[in-house]
Parts: sequence; structure tokens; C-alpha cells
Amino acid sequence: MDELELDFQLDPQLAVDSVHVGDFPLSRVLLMNDSNYPWFILVPRRAGVTEIYHLGEKDRHQLMRESSALAENLADIFAARKMNVANLGNMVAQLHVHVIVRKESDAAWPGPVWGKAPAKPYSDDELKRIESRLDTLLEGELAFTPA
Repeated sequence: MDELELDFQLDPQLAVDSVHVGDFPLSRVLLMNDSNYPWFILVPRRAGVTEIYHLGEKDRHQLMRESSALAENLADIFAARKMNVANLGNMVAQLHVHVIVRKESDAAWPGPVWGKAPAKPYSDDELKRIESRLDTLLEGELAFTPA
């Protein structure tokens, strides 16, 4: 574990808005606590990083592998019409990548999800169902450690 990972702390807003569901080799995997959409967030466990270009080359490539693999698997698991993958950081400066499953039946289709519908927190049973669906995520492709 390097010094940047040792000093890593999750942004307080991300901690309030999401549930930690696991980790990839580089990124913490969060689920936004909004059952309107299967909405995941990857946060590289690197202290002080706010932009993708702040990552070293190896970490940039790893983040791309993780976000692509997560999007591909979520598209299959949740029968997505479209996957939205975005890095914005206007409200939360800490580097994080949104990976959102979109369907024509979702509350915001076809527009952006931000601010469209009030967040509907997951029930404990819903969270358990999602976490169980992720248990086999990327088996053999990337190491995914459930929370």
C-alpha cells in the first residue's frame, strides 16, 4: 500500500449519499443511495486527487479498466438501455466516476439524473439484493472485494 492510499479518505458528501459495496484494486465502489437508478461511483483510493490527470499513468489505465468493466457488467446485470459514465466533480472535488444504468423507464430518461427526481433510499432488502448480484462481479477479470 503506498502513501497516497494510506492517506485516502472518502469525501464526507460521498459517504453520506452512498453505500460502500466493495473495492477494485484501485477504486472504492459505492452505490448511490437512490433506488431510482442503479447508480455506482468509483473513487480511486488516492489522497488529494481531484482530476484524472492527477493519477499516474498506471492508475489512469486501471481506472479505465475498472470503469469499463463495471459499466459492461452492470449493463448486463440490470438490462441497461444505455450506460452513463461521467467524471464531473463540480459539487464534490474528490476524483470520482459515476457509472449509471439508464433505461427508458427511469425517472429522468432521456435527460441527466441529477435533480430530476427526489432520491428514494434503498431498503435493507433492496441493498442485499444488489450486493448479492455484485458478488460474482467480474470474477476472473478484475479482483472485486465485496464490502
